[in-house]
Amino acid sequence: MTHNDLIVRPITGRGELELFCRLPYVLNDELADDLDAGRRRPEWMWVALRGERLVARLAWWAPRPDAPPAMLDTFDLDDAAPSPERLDDAALLLSTAMAAVLPSGARPPEYNRYIPPGWREDEAARQVVEDRMTVLARGGAKPLVERLRFEWRPGAPVPGPSGRLSFRPVGDRAELVELMTLVLEGTLDAHSRADLTRMTAAQAAAEQYDDELAHYRSPRDWWRIATTPGGDPVGFVIPARNSYNPIIAYIGVLPAYRGQGHIDDLLAEGTRTLAAQDVPRIRAATDVGNVPMARAFHRAGYTHFQGEINMTWGSSPQ
Repeated sequence: MTHNDLIVRPITGRGELELFCRLPYVLNDELADDLDAGRRRPEWMWVALRGERLVARLAWWAPRPDAPPAMLDTFDLDDAAPSPERLDDAALLLSTAMAAVLPSGARPPEYNRYIPPGWREDEAARQVVEDRMTVLARGGAKPLVERLRFEWRPGAPVPGPSGRLSFRPVGDRAELVELMTLVLEGTLDAHSRADLTRMTAAQAAAEQYDDELAHYRSPRDWWRIATTPGGDPVGFVIPARNSYNPIIAYIGVLPAYRGQGHIDDLLAEGTRTLAAQDVPRIRAATDVGNVPMARAFHRAGYTHFQGEINMTWGSSPQ
């Protein structure tokens, strides 16, 4: 598509990856592997060009080659271009690409962007984040949540068992889904709270298990259920590897046992499990509003290295 002197199109293939990466972002180094693995496709990666100059770009990502676009995780503008031109160019790119790639009438995938810590206090960083959010808002997206990303590195202390809880592997899908359903009561997680406006807790738990946890290729005997000395479940932790890093994928404490410090025991168990594999790092995240979880990460030797902004569409954009 050409609008005035702006050309908007998908890249033609892997050979245009250098063109696509002319705009900087932390995911640039992952794009080639994602294309090779089928998590991205050239037809999901769009550019806006003014002559030879890349003025905006976007890309969707999917967790598996057979999956549809699941996240808009790359959306960049030429931050040196004048405003409002740069915002208008990006808005045209967004609307054109969405109309071409996404099914008509479907709810668009969530937008995700990694952001530096303290971005609000840095004028340049704030402008980068807010420009993209402004364009997405023009396209119908609304902020869902800001998240904190944490990292544990070898050399950081690994807390030993407190002895208060016992740990055992997860029995089967049904057992874990039941516990996941229970921990959704009173959850502080914005994504879970949004899910609960559309479905029951049992449905949300089953969907998260089937769409996310079931696809981790790391051993399921890493997954742990914590119990009291009498054998009653207290919570669970899911250490895993995704396509990029070892992670603490999910951690939850049953409502009856919250506020008793058990989150520290669960996180320590998950950290020990992954650290025993000689991993180079462990990644994890929680919502800005989930203060108890953030404090637990700090106590366990994790550092806050990055943030994250999530925006969602309530329905198909007009």
